[in-house]
Amino acid sequence: MARVAGMWWGSAVACALMWSVGVAAGGQPPTQTPRAVAAKMNNPVASNPASIASGQALYGKYCRFCHGATGQGDSPSAPKDMKPSNLTDTTWDRGSSPGEIFTVIQEGAGPEFKMKGLKGKVSDQDTWHLVNYVRSLGGVAK
Repeated sequence: MARVAGMWWGSAVACALMWSVGVAAGGQPPTQTPRAVAAKMNNPVASNPASIASGQALYGKYCRFCHGATGQGDSPSAPKDMKPSNLTDTTWDRGSSPGEIFTVIQEGAGPEFKMKGLKGKVSDQDTWHLVNYVRSLGGVAK
């Protein structure tokens, strides 16, 4: 019986030691912000004329009313309490990587979310076409 108790005690000490070493050595991966995760996303849809044309058609249906026909954020149809982003300039407050643009299109533009996301209305593939179109407007580095 003493041998079983000794084995149990030894196992418990070994487990505690492994746990403390793992935590001290950074065993837990650091928590990443949603924006950092989005920035690492790659666009699986090639940016080619067909994709850009698909994105342009979707833009006309979902985005033009606020961002304007040319993406300059100057549509007279935009709600009065909202200033849509100019998609043709180089200032992108919410990130300019394909993944960050994808996330804003899908989830909306925080923190107030005056721009609602298209999740549930537009497929992921169509969102990537929108990303390709928006990036083609010239506002972000390719």
